[in-house]
Formats: sequence, structure tokens, C-alpha cells
Amino acid sequence: MTGHRGGGGCAPLAACLALVLAVPAGAGEAPVLRIERTDGGPIAELPLEADGRWCLHWAHSVTGGAVADCFRVEGGEMVLERSFLHDFAAGLGTLPGRGTLHSAEGGGYWIEGIDAPLPDATLPLRVGRPGVGHRLASGPHHLALSELAPGRRVLIRPDTRAGEGGAPD
Repeated sequence: MTGHRGGGGCAPLAACLALVLAVPAGAGEAPVLRIERTDGGPIAELPLEADGRWCLHWAHSVTGGAVADCFRVEGGEMVLERSFLHDFAAGLGTLPGRGTLHSAEGGGYWIEGIDAPLPDATLPLRVGRPGVGHRLASGPHHLALSELAPGRRVLIRPDTRAGEGGAPD
């Protein structure tokens, strides 16, 4: 994988919801990411590709440049695999012993091989306003978080029951 495919978010909101809700309850064959309020209430679901890989994309708060964190869901864990940086703006860069920096085709940088499991297989996130453009992507599936929950704290976690044949709640 080279370069950064930022793509736009889903617009209008109805198109996002139609895409997310296109997977029938009980399908159970593919892994699913659940986006929930901190009280556990559902916001949305994102079908994942069979390999369990997905990315969170957004615009840097200072420069507006593209940033992404890419994860995989595997064996009940959620693991940060790599990150994309448009440049070394405030707060961006590498940490010693955490991945390898590579130039990205078309500009920017990938930090590959991070392989950091997230505690409790959960990514807590304060979703940015529409200008930040927080969005999730897994293959052809996209979800515009900044349109669904701007300014809200959410929890992103895999629905482990979906991979075991159970339907999400």
C-alpha cells in the first residue's frame, strides 16, 4: 500500500446511513466495527473487509493536511498497524522503537510496522467537527463520523460476536 487515499467523507448523511445499514442483521460472516456512545448506546456500524483492516482518516487541526491511523482486528484484538502523516506538523512524527518511517508515493510519510494493540480492543475518540472530517474506511465501506457525531466522545470497537456468527445488537 502506498500513497494516501484520503477521499471525501460520505455526503449526504442519508448516503452514509444507507451504506452502513446495508448489512443485514445476523449476516455474521464479516467482522463489524461498532461505533458507540460512551454509555454503550449505538451510533453506527461499519462492515470490515474479511482481513479486518480499517483506517481512521482526518485533517490535521493546525495544517489541515491528511492524517490516518490504520488498524487490523485479529483474534479479538484491535492493533494499530500504521499511520500516515502529510508532514511533521505539530504532534506528528515517530517514536523510537515504534514502526519504520517510509516516504509515501504522492507525498507524506507512512510509519509502518507499529503493531500496537489497543487496550480492551477499543479506540476512544473525540470526533471532530465536519472540518476535521473524521471518517472510517474499510475497503469500499466508508462512514463519516464527523457528520454523525460531531464533538462527541465515542468508542470504536470490533463486534466480536459478528465474527462468531452472532448478530450485532
